[in-house]
Parts: sequence; structure tokens; C-alpha cells
Amino acid sequence: MRSISHQMKAARFPVWPSRSSRCSLCYHYEVLVIDEAGYWVKFVVHQVPATADKSHGLDYTLTMHGPDGGRLVGFDNAHPVAGQGRGAAKDHKHRLRTVRPYDYTDAGTLLAAFWQEVESVMREKGVWT
Repeated sequence: MRSISHQMKAARFPVWPSRSSRCSLCYHYEVLVIDEAGYWVKFVVHQVPATADKSHGLDYTLTMHGPDGGRLVGFDNAHPVAGQGRGAAKDHKHRLRTVRPYDYTDAGTLLAAFWQEVESVMREKGVWT
């Protein structure tokens, strides 16, 4: 079995700061990674003032898209999600056509969960074996 790093190639990949797990996503980054089959991922992360709704101080969107551009996987805190109450944005994940709450703990755990969902969807679709 090949690892994700062997499955996808980096089109643009900045070096992330590694001061702590909370800060490993603390700056604005746009990351685009392309798979030979046309699947791609994009990360957009901004440091924002910590609030009750974003106590981690991050505004983030991590997404994987299919060759047609449709989102297949996404982790973000850009909008409210049904069942999480009205008002401010909450951490959540998109997987195919479902949206579920996501319990953000730190940047490293977020990245691991994202890549785990990417691998699961790619295997489910038969793109990866």
C-alpha cells in the first residue's frame, strides 16, 4: 500500500511553522495538491482573534475536491451547521453529502483527521487501492 504522500503530488506546498501543535496552522496558507486522477485538496487557514466560537483562534477550510470540482471532504468552521444551534460558525466536517460536528482539539489532530477522511473517500471511490 502506498502512502498518501506517494498518491498525491504537491503543486504548491509552503513550509508550515512548527512552534507548537496549536500554531502549526497559524498563518494564511493556500495549499493545492493534485492527484494524477484529477483529485485535489486546498487548505486556507487564517489566524483570527480567539472568541467563544473560535477559541483556538483559527479560521480554517481544508477541502478535497473531485475532478469535476465538487467537494468530497471538508473540515471548516466557516458557517453554522444544523443541529449545532443558531448563530456563529462551529467546527464541522463534510464527507460526501453529510455534515457532522467536529471536535477541534489541535492543528495536528485536525490534519490527521482530514487526511484519514481523504484516504477513506479515495479508497471508497476506487481511486486508491
